[in-house]
Amino acid sequence: MIHRIRFVPPPDGGCVVLAWTSRLYGDRLRNWLRASFVIALAALLVPTFAAVPSPLVTGPITSSGTPGNTAHDYIFFATTHDLPTQGYIEQEFFIEGSANRYTTPAGATGAIVDSGHPYRTRIVVRRPANDKDFNGTVLVEWTNVTNGFDAENVWFFGWEHMLRAGYAWVGVSAQRVGVDRLKSWSPARYGALDVTQGGTITDDALSYDIMSQAGQALRNPRGIDMLGNLKAKRYVAIGESQSAGRLATYINSVMPLGNVWDGVFLLSAFGTAIRTDLPVPVMKVLFEWDIQTGEAAVRQPDTRKFHRWEVAGTAHVDHHLRLSREPLELRDLAVSSEAVLAPQCGVPTIGSRVPNHYVVDAALESLNKWIKNGREPATSPLFEIASFGPGQSAKIARDSYGMAIGGIRLSQIAVPTAINVGDNTGPSACSRWGYHIPFDIPTLESLYPRHSGYVRDVNRVTTDNYRNGFILAPDANATVREARESRVGSGPSDSAPPQFPDD
Repeated sequence: MIHRIRFVPPPDGGCVVLAWTSRLYGDRLRNWLRASFVIALAALLVPTFAAVPSPLVTGPITSSGTPGNTAHDYIFFATTHDLPTQGYIEQEFFIEGSANRYTTPAGATGAIVDSGHPYRTRIVVRRPANDKDFNGTVLVEWTNVTNGFDAENVWFFGWEHMLRAGYAWVGVSAQRVGVDRLKSWSPARYGALDVTQGGTITDDALSYDIMSQAGQALRNPRGIDMLGNLKAKRYVAIGESQSAGRLATYINSVMPLGNVWDGVFLLSAFGTAIRTDLPVPVMKVLFEWDIQTGEAAVRQPDTRKFHRWEVAGTAHVDHHLRLSREPLELRDLAVSSEAVLAPQCGVPTIGSRVPNHYVVDAALESLNKWIKNGREPATSPLFEIASFGPGQSAKIARDSYGMAIGGIRLSQIAVPTAINVGDNTGPSACSRWGYHIPFDIPTLESLYPRHSGYVRDVNRVTTDNYRNGFILAPDANATVREARESRVGSGPSDSAPPQFPDD
């Protein structure tokens, strides 16, 4: 007979068998019971998410014409990337529900101010058409509204990797500025959207619950499943800059009251320290402008639930992002904010061209593996800071070309053929675009008299970054291939390029 079974509930709400003894059947029964209980209770050891309401979902919302039609009856910022050839589809849905407002004390858990505020907004889904092409992870982006419209900036940085790795991407319009622009852009399509309770709430107070409920609608759909036939296992909240800043506040003050996420990815969330008692892994990726504008003052050490990477030679927004966003601005808004801005900047060739997105790719993959199997990401080298102040600002130490010292250094800055700086001068957003200036021929010849030497140095740096987890195999192979095919230095390359195995 069984003499004793004792259960102790862990903090996540599951339960674990700590001990039992058998008087009659000895070790064989005890071992069998242990295995049986472990199997039976495994499902209970999955984190239990606090109850978050699931909103009503409508859609997919149909479009009467192709993107670019003058009636604007299509998804705003419908992607120009060729999703069908990648096995992907793009759909739009509306969600509606009732949201709370919260206090958001700095670095601390908030409280509900009041409840019962109705909202209706939109969600865009880009996902594999077939579950066999899906990696099980849904990236849910809080879209950025800095420029007065919904900008899916993490998607713009990492879309190539998201598609090749089989992620589902979801964009959430959580804030008033973005939703109001949608309504004016297409009253027929978006006129019924509202995140302000009829204009009475103007401070985006409902945005936190909108983000939570969007996650809940994906995780536990009530009626329409926006992921179709996909069997999702992980849900990650993501955001860049302004929206990452709101996610940082969300992590600190709202997430402790009710969580639907398995992890959070913060791209360029600067100036806000993240609380240390995190329920899920949180990863920050930071560029030069982010560090100088406030992040250096709140640097935090890596922990079991928090990691930060700092990337050298990188602006807050870069040329790669511009290549994705600008065609959409021209098609849907008839103006490119970057084209208007560039001539006003101290260095007009705005947008650093160190491929930030290679490190973003690696960071997303590292976070995904961290959530899946508990393997923490690598620890990033940090920028060398030349001076602090005024206030939370700082200055990064720089070499004779003006390029940053320290941080994760891709070959494009460790073995440079151009100056890439994450800062600039001029009005408005010039500073956060940085700049890119190619070296002249005499400088290139002095640095790289032989092509083989240049390629060898690129190989070495890229191999080190690959081994440290700061670049993925496809991006590492592309880096070395571009170096071999370049005309930097004279003479042929004298060695075969390394072939980085798939991650």
